[in-house]
Amino acid sequence: MKSITGTQKIHHATGLYMEGIRDGNVWEALNAHTGERYTQHSTGVGDGQQGFADFFGPFLERNPIRHIEVVRAIEDGPYVFLHVYQSLNNGESQWVTGDLFDTDKNDRVIEHWDVIQAFETETKSGRTMVDGATDIEDLEKTDSNKALVKGFCEVCLTGGDFSRAAEFISANEYLQHNPNAADGLDGFAAFASELATRGEAMRYWKVHKLIGQGNFVVTLSQVQMGQSHYCVFDIFRLKEGRIVEHWDVTEKILAPEDWNNQGKF
Repeated sequence: MKSITGTQKIHHATGLYMEGIRDGNVWEALNAHTGERYTQHSTGVGDGQQGFADFFGPFLERNPIRHIEVVRAIEDGPYVFLHVYQSLNNGESQWVTGDLFDTDKNDRVIEHWDVIQAFETETKSGRTMVDGATDIEDLEKTDSNKALVKGFCEVCLTGGDFSRAAEFISANEYLQHNPNAADGLDGFAAFASELATRGEAMRYWKVHKLIGQGNFVVTLSQVQMGQSHYCVFDIFRLKEGRIVEHWDVTEKILAPEDWNNQGKF
């Protein structure tokens, strides 16, 4: 497992995972790492500490063997993003999650968003959904990298003008971890075209969050594919003013009557 080190914010965010879920010490982790409130956007889980405990008590019983790896940790102001791989019951089920945490003045977790997707072993690029670069670099470029990704979202994703993708994505190096897309700009275009051909054209309705640290930028968005709406984390790695690597985590948004809180966003 990659060793994740960092600030107290990262310590509290990873503590909920490692101590509360992996190690099964739910209340100890909640009391150690959450603040005066714990607002929840994982729609299967109720708000507050009790909502967390009510969900994960049965989860731990169903899944006595839990391997959890925090692959990437990205911090921006009060926010911490974790990119996580989970294997339950010796690989009986495998998941990729993206988790965004807001923290209070004491660096404790007060709000949480997540996206959960089944880990797919066959990918068009030959890469996994979580491997690749992890090191935070180019801290002095945080603001410019966030601005470039913001522009990419406005022009290509919510704007729909994918003909301008080369203004934001490297033509020479674009490594892809979405299991259904191949490397490069051509792979990105083919993926979008395939969705459209199936009647599932991809439309980004809104980018709700954008955070970044150095060479990594993360967005949380509402995306429509066909008649269904999804919550999507996109993780971008940048180099020399262009996006050079991409991961995502995608989860279908359930009907509001199936939510146990106010919803994904």
